[in-house]
This record gives sequence, C-alpha cells and structure tokens, in this order.
Amino acid sequence: MANIISLHRDLEGKTYRHGNYNAFKINDPKPRDIHKASVRDRLVHHAVYRILYPYFDGRFIYDSYSCRLSKGTHRAMNHLRDFSRKVSKNNTRTCWVLKCDIKKFFASIDHIILKNILVKHIEDKNILWFLSQIIDSFNTEGKTDVGLPLGNLTSQLFVNIYMNEFDQFVKHRLKAKYYLRYADDFVVLSRNTEYLEKILPAMQEFLGSKLKLSMHPDKISIQTVASGVDFLGWVHFPDHRVLRTTTKKRMFRNIKIKEGKEDVVQSYLGLVSHGNSWKLRQKILKKKSAQSF
Repeated sequence: MANIISLHRDLEGKTYRHGNYNAFKINDPKPRDIHKASVRDRLVHHAVYRILYPYFDGRFIYDSYSCRLSKGTHRAMNHLRDFSRKVSKNNTRTCWVLKCDIKKFFASIDHIILKNILVKHIEDKNILWFLSQIIDSFNTEGKTDVGLPLGNLTSQLFVNIYMNEFDQFVKHRLKAKYYLRYADDFVVLSRNTEYLEKILPAMQEFLGSKLKLSMHPDKISIQTVASGVDFLGWVHFPDHRVLRTTTKKRMFRNIKIKEGKEDVVQSYLGLVSHGNSWKLRQKILKKKSAQSF
C-alpha cells in the first residue's frame, strides 16, 4: 500500500519517471528482444490500458485483430476464409491476395508521430504528459524517439493506435473492402490483380511518409488463394488450411525436447485443431506414445 500511495503522489505531482527495463531474448520462433518493466511501472501500464482501451477500441476498424477483446489469430484466420469465399463467390472465381509485412515493426514506431496521433484524441495535457513518460521510456538501440518495447502492455495498444491511421487510409481512401490486419501482417483480397498492383505503391507511400514505416521487401506477394496463402502460421487454401511446414518442424522438435510431456502435447493438439489436421494429430499422438516407453 505504501508503494501504491508513493506512486500516486509521483503521478499527481508529475514527478513520476519510468524506470529501466530488464532486457532478455526469446525465440518465438525467430529471435526477439523483450524488455520487461518493473512491477511499479507495469502497474501504471495496466491502469493506462484499462482506461484507454475501451475508447480507442471503438475507433478501430472491425478487421484489426491483434490484442483486442473477442479478436485474435483464430478470428483473423476465419475471417480471411470468409473474405475468400465472398470474393471468389464460393470458389467459382479466382481470388487474389495481396499480402504484406511491416519491417521491424515495434522497433520503428516514431514517438513524435505517435504523440501527435494521441493529441488528436486526448485534450487533457496531464494525461498526454503521463503517456509521454511511457512512450519516451524506451528507444531502439542507436536511435532517438523511435521504438516501443516488446513486453509492455501499453505497446500493444500504442501500435494499434498507430496503425489505425493506416487502416483508415486503406479502408476509406483506397476503398479496400476486403482488408484485414493482425499486428504487422495484413492482406487485401480482390478478383482484380490490377487493383492490388495499383494500391500497393499508395500503401507503401502512406506508410513511409505518414508513419515512417516500410514494408519488408521479401514479404510482399500477390497470389491466388488456390495456390496457398501463408498467413499467421497457416497456409490457407479455398476449402482448408494446413500448418506451415516450419511450424510443424518446430512443433515436433519441441515435443522431442520436452519428451512428450502431456501439457506440451495438449497445447499442440489444441493448435492443430484449428485446421485440417487429422493426420498431423495422429502423428503427434504417435510421437507421444513412442516417447512414453
């Protein structure tokens, strides 16, 4: 209680300063730098999120799925399937998918641009000062006023607020009816490849000039759903989806390392249940049985 009262006084008197981060690396599956704030600062993050999330969530487009209540990866994949069926008229027409990815997403968020976006929604200068303390508490190595830490609850909200500018542009300026985004991955579906080729430069220009973000050049593609669209760890086809090959290899490697532990096996069985994976499920159970002896 004494710590909470002290924190309240610092916030009220504007003497609050965000503390340092504890940095560590994870492989999920690629290497990521995680920065963990102190308990004191995490308490502040949760308080901010609890108040700001309901306001901003009501202003996001429907088809933004990352870190939102009643959304998530499975909802995003199911809606991609629904979009595919609508565009292809139940697989009677060719459905093309423009798929893109933001390069070094969290590490590239510009603090000044983010604060200017917040100013458009928040008039209270005390709250803006408070949010600045959180935003400016972290910088990408070698840069100033750039980057948000992977690990802060507030970072998840801030990147959605940041990318909402792009979402609104794509939906209302480019008139992309079948667009959805999960964090830094997004897709646009259409029966017209010329339309997708036309909007791609406009999307790149907006990201670069307005948000100082760039697409990953090796992760831009325009392909048919029939050829398989790699999105959120699954390869999506018109009438089914299968787990990405690299994800399958990592899954079996982890089962082997964990020696077929029940909780690990059950978590992967839960994962594969979201796709067409009867054979894969049998293989997982077979691996588990073999390791039990």
